[in-house]
Amino acid sequence: MGDLVEVRSAPEILATLDERGELDNLPFMPEMLQFCGKRLTVHKVAHKLCDTISASGNRWMNNAVHLTGSRCDGSAHGGCQTACSLYWKESWLRRIEDRLTPTINPANLPAGGDKITILDRATRKPMGQDGEEHFSCQATELLRAAPCSIRFFNLRQYITDLKTGNVNIGEVLRSVLFHLFNIYQDRSKRVLPSCLTLKEGLSWGFVKGCLEGSTPTAALDLQPGELVRIKTKEEIMQTLDLRRLNRGMGFEEEMARSCGRTARVTRRVERCIDEKTGRLLTMKNPCIALEGVVCEGVYHANCPREFIPFWREIWLERVEKNPNQTAATAKDNSMSCDQS
Repeated sequence: MGDLVEVRSAPEILATLDERGELDNLPFMPEMLQFCGKRLTVHKVAHKLCDTISASGNRWMNNAVHLTGSRCDGSAHGGCQTACSLYWKESWLRRIEDRLTPTINPANLPAGGDKITILDRATRKPMGQDGEEHFSCQATELLRAAPCSIRFFNLRQYITDLKTGNVNIGEVLRSVLFHLFNIYQDRSKRVLPSCLTLKEGLSWGFVKGCLEGSTPTAALDLQPGELVRIKTKEEIMQTLDLRRLNRGMGFEEEMARSCGRTARVTRRVERCIDEKTGRLLTMKNPCIALEGVVCEGVYHANCPREFIPFWREIWLERVEKNPNQTAATAKDNSMSCDQS
């Protein structure tokens, strides 16, 4: 973590790929070509990941890292706006020992060739029976790239977390304590009367929905650059159904940790790939992505994927650009009216 590396040239990386455009079942995607020849720092070592396809828990990933500032822009996948943190196999990188060496110019990418064609072709899966286009990407293929599950109490994952600098000892202990608490909650909910359970047997973070039927919505027409505040957890829970969904969009404990934060809108999210099916979903109600707000994996054994959560507009509120200036302007206007 923190090491400076250089992404190898396109020809070098393409030479490591099989006929499916993959290395160890991990696709190298067309969106990654733009980083070839560039120097980036290792953000986190991607030795594990949380399974968001089959909910099997965390899984092992071998010889991969996440690089600072490298997220998928979805340009080869129908304009998907999920902005996943890209996985880089160590074979695709070159360590830079001297950080003071001037950065080289990005390598010229090949204009064509069989391997480039393979990358483009590999972004699509066979069409469904309805003729709908289905996509393939690193996120949809993670169960193949990381086939082995991790038992929560496997100490190797925590030792690796510490050795790589992904997290510190306090963060490891916090994650373990949360998991132990959640085990107790799950068992107490099954064996104890509801009156004897703690916080209704909810997992740490204590998120629940209360609505039956349709859930409320709001249209703020938020635009990139606007400053917003995430509402309190209690306010957001009032918009959730019993499955903790609002118009099909989930809200969970990791997101609740960001409640009360102020952040800027980075984009309105209208399209995302369903990791289970590869379908490109178009949202009837666009969601919002916020600058610097990511899933930190606190309740998932410090998973380093750092998803960017999607926020319903009803979960957010605008923050005035300069409340003091607004108040001063109102006071000046009031004085002018008095004088007139």
